[in-house]
Amino acid sequence: MIAAARLIAAGIVDRVCWVVPRDSLRLQAEEAFADAEWRAILNHAISVRAADNSYDLCRGLSGYVTTYQGIAASPGLHLQEFRRHRYLLVVDEIHHLPALTDVTGIAPREDEASGWSRAIVPLLEAARLRLLLSGTLERADGRGILWLPYRKGPRATTQEVDLAAAGWAVVGYSRAQALADKVVLPVMFGAMDGEAKWLDEDGRECGPHRLYNHWPLETTRPALFTALRTGFAEELLRHAFVATRDLRARRRHERGLPPGASARGLGKLLVVAPDQTVARRYLEMIRSWVPRAQADTVRMATSSETEAHQILASFRLQAEPAILVTVAMAYEGLDAPEVAVVAALTHIRSRPWLEQMVARATRVDPRAGDYGGQRALVYHPDDPLFAKFRHRLETEQGTLAKPPKPKKQRTLPLWLQEKLAEQEDDKEERGIVPLESNALALRFALLKPGPDLAMRRPENEEPQGELLDPPSVIERRLRARVGEMVATQAVEDEIARQAPRGPGLYHSYNAVLKRVMGNRSRAEMTIAELEASLGWLERHRLSDHVDLLEGDPKYAWTVRQRRGWKPPVGRADGKPRGAPRAPAGE
Repeated sequence: MIAAARLIAAGIVDRVCWVVPRDSLRLQAEEAFADAEWRAILNHAISVRAADNSYDLCRGLSGYVTTYQGIAASPGLHLQEFRRHRYLLVVDEIHHLPALTDVTGIAPREDEASGWSRAIVPLLEAARLRLLLSGTLERADGRGILWLPYRKGPRATTQEVDLAAAGWAVVGYSRAQALADKVVLPVMFGAMDGEAKWLDEDGRECGPHRLYNHWPLETTRPALFTALRTGFAEELLRHAFVATRDLRARRRHERGLPPGASARGLGKLLVVAPDQTVARRYLEMIRSWVPRAQADTVRMATSSETEAHQILASFRLQAEPAILVTVAMAYEGLDAPEVAVVAALTHIRSRPWLEQMVARATRVDPRAGDYGGQRALVYHPDDPLFAKFRHRLETEQGTLAKPPKPKKQRTLPLWLQEKLAEQEDDKEERGIVPLESNALALRFALLKPGPDLAMRRPENEEPQGELLDPPSVIERRLRARVGEMVATQAVEDEIARQAPRGPGLYHSYNAVLKRVMGNRSRAEMTIAELEASLGWLERHRLSDHVDLLEGDPKYAWTVRQRRGWKPPVGRADGKPRGAPRAPAGE
């Protein structure tokens, strides 16, 4: 928002395009530009719209927000827009886009992410300026990140992002600096040890095996796999739930609110499940712990849920729901400062993924009181793979690209290891069969600040009018209002017998309005054009302009009917001739 406002005002760029990895973030970005509080703090008047791949991406505003998938679906549409105007291109979560050249010795491969990279490269080349954003400079698969400069790493097989490369201005902010400035919260990890039993692929019983070991063993992943689907998960989830309930009760007491009262800033719980099937189980489990009347305070947002985006928006912007169960949708970019507790019931152990998950709880909540009274609390299985992630977070910068270690066939079959790494749904049709698990001990540890970034730092418009809602929301509201007014006129004319009855009248009137507005449909209109349509409808009757459909074969019958139609002669009782008469005596 700062970059767009300042660069447009300075005449360096004309518009901004913000590219995000998911549709929920597309709507969130649009809301951020429209937020009145941010507008006042940053002193900007820029508005952008959450665009799909339809005609006119900006609709008269100063830019648009789209997704990787949107650009890949229609790269030519976006490239034409970039060639018509000078754009600031903002690529969010750039680490999702793999480099298309060989950076680390890893053979480039074709996958969905590579397709996104190929579609976005022409926009990077055509943009006037580029702003690349990420909370991590490391990919889970070890490949390089698109467009970033690399130099030789500390080992022969590694490359690292060159933060001092010529022609780049790097704005970096380490967690150590952010903690010192009190703009992120300290993180307390609640690590729970346990043991698990399962049947291996040959039907033999294994275990009980402990989760906690100093080094990963052959049993680590199958034990974790089992624990996340049996009694251990319920116990860990229960601890996270109770911690959230106690936090909300304490904050209510401090504010003088009655028990059970709903308000912003009380704290929320984010539950990250291993797959969608287990997520539904967690959802029902938590709902069984709350009063039946409060069941809607616990919601789930996954890719298979039809209302996932609305649920995410409610979780971010409203007091309820207070608990959200998800798989990957809320991992990164979710701007919900009220999240105070995270239940990390996921088997993913890559640093970028876990960093994003932990960061959901580290945002300072301005409604939750003093900074000193806030802290992020993350509950997780106490396995050596998570301990390794925490150690790297405290000691390494996380800027390396390195080839992954070759996979070996171990007790857990390769197909299942790949499923765990990619977080696919488990159908439990083959491989290990979870039997049981239980929690043994819970220990807490405060995450150390971590290293500062070793980097070179750079040396130290026309207003669009306030928008209380994001542009796409305003567009939908105006389109609905226009449709209502057209339908109202059609119904009124039918009742007053000023037009022939029939299902085609509403569509004919829509066509009349389209002709009046320069042959632009409501789906193509800008906010200003939709407002002009409403103003025209308030002053005119569509029935007086049916002649605009002359010559259009689709509406020739309507025009003929309207031209030769006369209201039917009424009867003594005021009803049209031919209408059934009331029985005698009524």
